[in-house]
Amino acid sequence: MASGIRQWAEFIKFEHTVFALPFGLAAMFTAAGGMPSGRILLGVLICLVGARTAAMAFNRLADWQLDKKNPRTAGRSTLVTKTVAWVTVVAGVGGLVFGAWLLHPLCLTLSPLAVAIVFFYSLTKRFTWMSHGFLGLALGTAPMGAWLAVTGRADSWLPILLGLAVGLWVAGFDLVYALQDRAFDRQEGLFSFPARFGEAPTLQVAAGLHGLAWLCLGWFGQKAGFGWRYNLVWIGVGGVFVGETIWARQEGGRQRAFFHANAAVSLLVLGGVIWEIFRR
Repeated sequence: MASGIRQWAEFIKFEHTVFALPFGLAAMFTAAGGMPSGRILLGVLICLVGARTAAMAFNRLADWQLDKKNPRTAGRSTLVTKTVAWVTVVAGVGGLVFGAWLLHPLCLTLSPLAVAIVFFYSLTKRFTWMSHGFLGLALGTAPMGAWLAVTGRADSWLPILLGLAVGLWVAGFDLVYALQDRAFDRQEGLFSFPARFGEAPTLQVAAGLHGLAWLCLGWFGQKAGFGWRYNLVWIGVGGVFVGETIWARQEGGRQRAFFHANAAVSLLVLGGVIWEIFRR
């Protein structure tokens, strides 16, 4: 049983939940000005984990046959059956809807839109090299959804700035990650940015997107009225982005740049927000 759970977690890359989840929590704490009610905290956590789980399982199903052809991903279809994958999709969507029901009525109303956005990304590589931007859009909705969960209103630039930062950041690191499959994508006629434009432009665009994401994070802190604590963390995030840019140019360092550096970015931002808000 433990082995089956490990295989299921590997199938959906459960550890990658650490990318969007901290940004959603950062938006939630900022909107609440501290710790929200237990109901809101639970609802936000269920929504974020449910949406991400459903999206990843759906992505695996959409790419099932392609992954079998790709030497890098050929083992994915052996981790779980298609039935388990579909059950995971349904359970994730159910979790998202249930979590939204616990929150503001507007969140429940918008939950089908959230599902559509996170599912649509999985289809985009078949017709546009902008698919990396759609992944950024999907994860960038996390802060905005968390803000709505607390306030029930879309009346602030703060979640938009944080969501924009997440979207730019995610699109940038997905460009680097996609370099691994550049030859395969060309062979299969898939539309990824690296397959269309090559390695050097991909790395340049990724670095530019991360630079813009860093500026948006700084703007977010300024608009939120954060002080030196957040600014200190923001500088640290900039250092991680620089390190990630360097690692991305080393083929052997791309996996390290993808997971460890990006986990550090999201956790640092959450830590900076918590440090500011709870010190008040």
